[in-house]
Amino acid sequence: MKKRLLIAASLGLASLCTLLPVQGLAQTYPSKPIRIIVPFTPGSVTDTMGRIISERLSIALGQPVTIENRAGAGGTIGMNVVAKAPPDGYTLGVISSGHVVNPVLYASIPYDTLKDFAGVAPLASLPSALVVSPSLGIRTVRDLVAAAKAKPGTFNYATAGVGSGAHISAEKFRMAAGIDAVHVPFKGSPESLTETMGGRTQFTLTPLSTASGLVKEGKLLALAVSTPKRVAAFPDVPTIAEAGFPKGEFNFWVGLLAPAGTPKEIVARLNDEINKVLATTEIKERFAKLGAEPMEMNPAQFDTFLRDEYNVLGDVMRASGAKPQ
Repeated sequence: MKKRLLIAASLGLASLCTLLPVQGLAQTYPSKPIRIIVPFTPGSVTDTMGRIISERLSIALGQPVTIENRAGAGGTIGMNVVAKAPPDGYTLGVISSGHVVNPVLYASIPYDTLKDFAGVAPLASLPSALVVSPSLGIRTVRDLVAAAKAKPGTFNYATAGVGSGAHISAEKFRMAAGIDAVHVPFKGSPESLTETMGGRTQFTLTPLSTASGLVKEGKLLALAVSTPKRVAAFPDVPTIAEAGFPKGEFNFWVGLLAPAGTPKEIVARLNDEINKVLATTEIKERFAKLGAEPMEMNPAQFDTFLRDEYNVLGDVMRASGAKPQ
């Protein structure tokens, strides 16, 4: 009997010793600056969301949280940095909807989209706006569709890159409208908006937050928003469904990932702090100005959400006829 008790006590002590390093790590985290990789250019909606969260997260965690832009290849360059980083909670990555469709659009990517990352938290969902240059003389979605159908294959649409949320949104609209348009990818939203303003690309579907200022200044014309309901900031702009193309709706989202293997206690700490930040009046008001709505999930829920989006949005891109690069 004594021998059994001694064995049990030894096993219990061994288990405790195994847990202590992880628990200690979680209790002392963070002890140095954290970097958040943004896989798109400064000024993109992913960048904007990352910067808003990093400011408040830095205060909550008591350590600097810096943004590092690593744009290119639909976000795969930046996210490869995250995938290969030590899983210690000091390197994170901001992703958008496009992250989950990259396996469909790229013949080879240097990481596994689902296995090499741990979901930390979603940040927000944002409406996309279908915008054109006022110089085109197009005033409604039906005007755009009619003009594109009148000259098949001559219309171009700009996006923030292959596999970006703008690409997914534009493809959903293009298929719903039955138009033939050529995809012209750029490194980020600012470049795609510049080309659309100049009329060199005929339209783009971009997060409203990145286009709202240009719309208010009259440099771009918003024909519709991609969400099921109209956006409070632009109540006169119809939804794509109201314009006659209900299958063209799309909800763009942004979230935060860590490298796979990051201790669950650290991921949970980050998730808790982010959800607290998202619940503050300040962040809700800042998001509202961008037309964004905070999203709250725990890490397990976010992982499930990512798997679901991987399947659903991947099917959308395959149905669009997109070919791997």
